[in-house]
Amino acid sequence: MASDGFRVLDEKSLVEYIKAVPHLSSKLGDQLDDLQIKEVGDGNLNFVFIVVNGSGSLVAKQALPYVRLIGESWPMTKERAYFEAVTLKEHGGLCPGHVPEVYHFDRTMSLIVMRYLEPPHIILRKGLIAGIEYPLLAEHMSEYMARTLFFTSLLYRTTTEHKRAVAEFCGNVELCRLTEQVVFSDPYKVSQYNRWTSPYLDRDVEAVREDNALKLEVAELKSMFCERAQALIHGDLHTSSIMVTHDSTQVIDPEFAFYGPMGFDIGAFLGNLILAFFAQDGHANGENDRKSYKEWILRTTEETWDLFHKKFIALWDEYKDGSGEAYLPAIYNNPQLQLLVKQKFMEDLFEDSLGFGAAKMIRRIVGVAHVEDFESISDPGKRADCERRALDFAKMLMKERRKFRSISEVVSAIQKVHP
Repeated sequence: MASDGFRVLDEKSLVEYIKAVPHLSSKLGDQLDDLQIKEVGDGNLNFVFIVVNGSGSLVAKQALPYVRLIGESWPMTKERAYFEAVTLKEHGGLCPGHVPEVYHFDRTMSLIVMRYLEPPHIILRKGLIAGIEYPLLAEHMSEYMARTLFFTSLLYRTTTEHKRAVAEFCGNVELCRLTEQVVFSDPYKVSQYNRWTSPYLDRDVEAVREDNALKLEVAELKSMFCERAQALIHGDLHTSSIMVTHDSTQVIDPEFAFYGPMGFDIGAFLGNLILAFFAQDGHANGENDRKSYKEWILRTTEETWDLFHKKFIALWDEYKDGSGEAYLPAIYNNPQLQLLVKQKFMEDLFEDSLGFGAAKMIRRIVGVAHVEDFESISDPGKRADCERRALDFAKMLMKERRKFRSISEVVSAIQKVHP
């Protein structure tokens, strides 16, 4: 492993590394004797170090050659750090207000050093569990998704530029294969990695594996995920990949990035908000029934899509005579046709987003990696009740997604099954 120059860093060797890179040590005021270093990688794959002193701060993230959650028995390419660094830079250039700045990338060491998102930034998922409202969340996330998806698609780019970028990101095949397995395959069959709140959900898990209609739908979504190179997507845009304060929203961890269907990112974010909604009853107590908070989550879900739709169309209008080759102005040359094109595109994208959102919900309940929203509910019976309602809704949403014409209809459907 060390023969290629890669070595796993710890607190001590990280200090030596920073010392040897002048523009990193200067971020810390060249004062390296009083550094406080803390390893905080609570994720499934990487080491993450926060480095702070009186003069500055930074975060160092190192990819390991295996899945940290499982161990060395599940090897994993370190090259994912390269794709993460490239995506942070590209998405950061397109939406600098919502992506942390990259200071340094070392491909040999699979090491990214970037801006530290200082307190009170916390992981959005933890904020949702705590019942904290973020008034700008829908505004910020719709901005991030609209800009990153529009500007990396053929609505803005030539096919030549697009193909070149697609070809480069085809190299992130291992992370894509991991998603294919854990989102679109394992939950629908017997797999050693699956787990669920047993025995409460045993019958529900069997029902997923026996549901022919659901399997037909997930096959279609998997095919789209594998074959549709629509835009440079984050690839893992759940509520633990976002850090927030009341007025800041920062998207992190795009190591699963590749050119894929836009709806996968939108669906991941919306699906995780809906999971948070269904988990709220498990966090309610005598002092707080979480009713008004559940209303806020649904309002945010609705606003996110509606704002995304508005911003995406505004970018399309602004650049309609640009270099994008999806709809050439010489062909789409009258206002009526242009309107039809946009309507069809956004209807298809909405349907894709609902399908992928449902798939992400299902895998978090019956697959390998669960969410803290549910896992932090200590009473297993109560947790299973919340999970079952979320699972039933997700199955319905995947199978009937074509019936929904607006996000408000989806929210109404959630309120019907879970007032």
